[in-house]
Parts: sequence; structure tokens; C-alpha cells
Amino acid sequence: MPRKTRFFLSGVPVHVIQRGNNRQPVFFGPDDYRFYLDRLGEASLTHGCRVHAYCQMTNHIHLLVTPQDRDSISAALQALGRRFVPYINHAYGRSGTLWEGRFKASVVQEDAYLLACYRYIEINPVRAGMVADPADYPWSSYRANALGAADGLLSPHGLYRSLGATEPERLRVYRELIEQALAPAIVKEIRACLQTGTPLGNDRFRDEIERALGVKVGYASRGRPKKVRDEKGLPDGQMPLGF
Repeated sequence: MPRKTRFFLSGVPVHVIQRGNNRQPVFFGPDDYRFYLDRLGEASLTHGCRVHAYCQMTNHIHLLVTPQDRDSISAALQALGRRFVPYINHAYGRSGTLWEGRFKASVVQEDAYLLACYRYIEINPVRAGMVADPADYPWSSYRANALGAADGLLSPHGLYRSLGATEPERLRVYRELIEQALAPAIVKEIRACLQTGTPLGNDRFRDEIERALGVKVGYASRGRPKKVRDEKGLPDGQMPLGF
């Protein structure tokens, strides 16, 4: 079966997830997390990716990035893998593949879903039961985006910057957003689009992507999806762990 076409466009944000092979760990100690972030920073600069948010879980990584061109993300992750996989194999006396096939990704509609993806990514350790407060998890962008900690890897998206006229105001508003549980319908939609590689957005956004690419991008599930109201108008609820 041929590989599904990647739907990346210059300047359009993308939510990326890459898992360990058979969902096995890919990070084993603090040095591994740091090495990955350092190499990600190098690869992002070289290949034109702006990183807005990230979360390194034990056996997978989430990224929210905006590529400079269609090939930027693939090129950056390939370059990163050529450094990170040999490092892990050498450090822990292992061999063979580290990642579970190709990374999964979906382009993200900025105005409707971008901040939801920021939140989905940075709340992952809490959702997985690893910490009670995202500030207690050292391997995500939360401390930078919510608390103002220095993080040279990050390039804040314009929509994130628009949360406040000053940095203190922006940080406060973002923390308030994080404290609001994402609606289950939005969590489900984010996951479905990641799994299938389809755009995360409304019909207008999907049509724009199709016109730009000249191909049909499909839907995350059979048939046309039910319309989802703004996340603030939906009830809170329990969410499955560990994605």
C-alpha cells in the first residue's frame, strides 16, 4: 500500500507526534531529553522550522511547528534522527530502529485549533498521571509558554503573542487557558486527525488546503464530521491517558 501523502504547506502550523517502536521508551535519562532538544534546535534552524510547543514523554514526543516550506519538517526530523538514534543505541548498548515508522502529523487551522494544540501538548504529562501540575514536568514547553522561563528552542506563534499586550499579561492568559480542561470532542478530533494525517480545522480550512495542494485531503473518519462548537461552549470531561 502506498504511503499517504503529507499535507504540509509553508507557513501553516503542524502538530507532530513520533512514537517509540512498539511504544517502547526513547528517553531513559535527563541527558537523553537534553540531547534531543539540542539536536532539534539545530535541525529546526537548518531546515526552517519554527517550534512553538513540545512535550517529550517517555516513549513519544509531541511538537507544534510551522515549516518554512513543504519539506522542512521531514528534513528536520530526518536530520534529528540521524543524530539521536545512534546516540541512544551507543549510550544503552542497543541496536536497530528506535522510532515506530514514520511520524504522524496534521496541519492545524490557526484561529480555531492552534491554542488547543498548544494546550493538548503541554498538558500531556498531567493527562498521563505523571505530574499534577504541568509546571512540575521539566521536558515540555509549558514553563516557557506559561511561566516565562527562557527556552531558546521556541519561537512563539503570533496567535500566542496576541493573548496579551505584555509578557505578564500573555503568560497569565495562557495559564488560565491551560487550567480549562479541553473539551472531549476537541481531544478526540485532535487525535483522529493526527492518526489519519488529515487537516485539523473546519470545512473552509480543509477546502483551502485542498486548493493549495491540488489534492483531496479526506476526513479523519468516514463521512462528514459533526460540527464542533467552540471549545469554551462544550462541557468538561475525562480524557483517555497517554496520547
